[in-house]
Amino acid sequence: MHGTRSALRASVLILPLLALAGCGGGGFSLSGSSPAPEVATPSAPPVNLAGLWLLSSPGRGQCRMTFGAATPAAVEGTIAPQGGCPGKFFTSRKWTYDQTGLTMRDHTGQSLAQLAGNGAAFDGKATTGEPVTLSR
Repeated sequence: MHGTRSALRASVLILPLLALAGCGGGGFSLSGSSPAPEVATPSAPPVNLAGLWLLSSPGRGQCRMTFGAATPAAVEGTIAPQGGCPGKFFTSRKWTYDQTGLTMRDHTGQSLAQLAGNGAAFDGKATTGEPVTLSR
C-alpha cells in the first residue's frame, strides 16, 4: 500500500510539470537538446550560373569571377575569383543555390554573401554588411 501511495504522489507531481513544459511551445525533451534548425532545400537557380560574372561592391571595387557548374541546373559549384576582389571575396571558392538565393562561400566553407535575383543579376549583402552585386 505504501508503494502505491508513493507512485500516486510521483504521478501527481510529474503531470503538472509535463503540462508546464508544453506551455513553452518548444515541447519537452528529456535529452536537453534543442530542436534542429531548418535546413534550406536546394533548388535549381533561375539560370545556368556557369561562366564569367562581375562582382561589384559600391565604393569597394569589383572583380571578375568564373563560376563552375557540373550541369546547367546544378545547385552548387565552384568559384575562381580573378585579382582585385573587394573585401574577402578573393577567398571565394564555392557557391550554393537554394530557396533563399545564392550563397557564396570561402575556402573554409564560411558564407561570404547571400544574394537574391532573377538570374541576369543578383543583389545582396556580404556577411560584413556591405552591398554586393553579381552580374554578367
